[in-house]
Amino acid sequence: MAGKAASPGTAVLLVTANVGSLFDDPETLQKNWLREFYQVVHTHKPHFMALHCQEFGGKNYEASMSHVDKFVKELLSSDAMKEYSRARVYLDENFRSQEHFTALGSFYFLHESLKNIYQFDFKAKKYKKVTGKEIYSDTLESTPMLEKEKFPQDYFPECKWSRKGFIRTRWCVADCAFDLVNIHLFHDASNLVAWETSPSVYSGIRHKALGYVLDRIIDQRFEKVSYFVFGDFNFRLDSKSVVETLCTKATVQTVRAADTNEVVKLVFRESDNDRKVMLQLEKKLFDYFNQEVFHDNNGTALLEFDKELSVFKDRLYELDISFPPSYPYSEESGQGQRYMNTRCPAWCDRVLMSPSARELILKSESEEKVVTYDHIGPNVCMGDHKPVFLAFRIAPGAAFPGVFVPLTSDRFHGREAMPPTPEGPSRDPPVARRAGGSPVHGNPPERHPLEGRPHTSLQPPDRSGTASHTSLSCLFM
Repeated sequence: MAGKAASPGTAVLLVTANVGSLFDDPETLQKNWLREFYQVVHTHKPHFMALHCQEFGGKNYEASMSHVDKFVKELLSSDAMKEYSRARVYLDENFRSQEHFTALGSFYFLHESLKNIYQFDFKAKKYKKVTGKEIYSDTLESTPMLEKEKFPQDYFPECKWSRKGFIRTRWCVADCAFDLVNIHLFHDASNLVAWETSPSVYSGIRHKALGYVLDRIIDQRFEKVSYFVFGDFNFRLDSKSVVETLCTKATVQTVRAADTNEVVKLVFRESDNDRKVMLQLEKKLFDYFNQEVFHDNNGTALLEFDKELSVFKDRLYELDISFPPSYPYSEESGQGQRYMNTRCPAWCDRVLMSPSARELILKSESEEKVVTYDHIGPNVCMGDHKPVFLAFRIAPGAAFPGVFVPLTSDRFHGREAMPPTPEGPSRDPPVARRAGGSPVHGNPPERHPLEGRPHTSLQPPDRSGTASHTSLSCLFM
């Protein structure tokens, strides 16, 4: 019997992954991560794929730089990705700039069979056809193909230095225009503080930051399109409610510091049963005696405590969650299903979307189950976060409601129409870093067809403030 034909339409895969742990143990965690990621790519065979990474480079970015280069090279040149002939990579690498550094990495891969794909230039306000493979790094503030912001320090005054912010890109795929936003929101600095009120003070901070991002991407500067926001939202279960539910019949013992009288530990004991300890709570300790509650039926009984998204119910949608909490998993080999006792497990890593994006996805869902929302590597040690992905298809002739972009539109970079052309290397001037750090220039910069002046968005590497652009052919010499 002949095999079943592939579903029609353009396959899209959106992946979010907090990868900080991978650079602390690249030999084990990175290999596991890449293997499982490639398996998802093989299963869903996307035409357009976006990978949003947070904490790229790990906690000690400068020491991990060699691991970063290896990870990027592996993603772009592996056999598993050989059919993706075009790519755009945006890495916020300038860790010396505390004012701007977000440690976000956004990867976009285009299958060789995908024609007429365009990326939006936020400076020129035009779409540009995507060809070749390019990497943008260092400070990204001057790169016109994206918007990047770090949240102000006063959003999270408890933390002296954070890397929280967002990167936004805009694409036109299969005549559908949409924004992709890579986001990293603020964490819970203390379990004890999170437990004090419902909702917690940290929930309010995340609400403020996410609201800022949503207002930013639908403001009046650019035409409104559908959007997907996927990253590490750091959404947590409502701590007070979940603790009171898990420890319904418990009594609480409060432990204070001898010198300051500050509460440093809460011990929840059963009222009977020899006063068995059910939960120990400290600033960075959440030690519950029965981890099975987070695994039974994928922990979905706890979704009633996952309330932070409800504030944005008219602006952000999410498909039903059927996978266990994505954080915080053990990083020990062979412990791929076990949670660490540092935090209450929660669905921190999410793929959220605008109402119009949700409408298109729900229309594309069929008996073939072409829409999948899940996490990667359920039984494999992949670091403290499990990557989460959304796979769907854009049906032939479909478009996001109200945002159809015809190819004859003058919003495209260039002439009146953009007919299909053979794919080839990018005409942008390659600029690379050799071993000594000096730039290597290729062809002279082309003239901007609309503005009649030199195309200046691609600059040689400059650690002092301008964005660096690297052509793939030079990077891997």
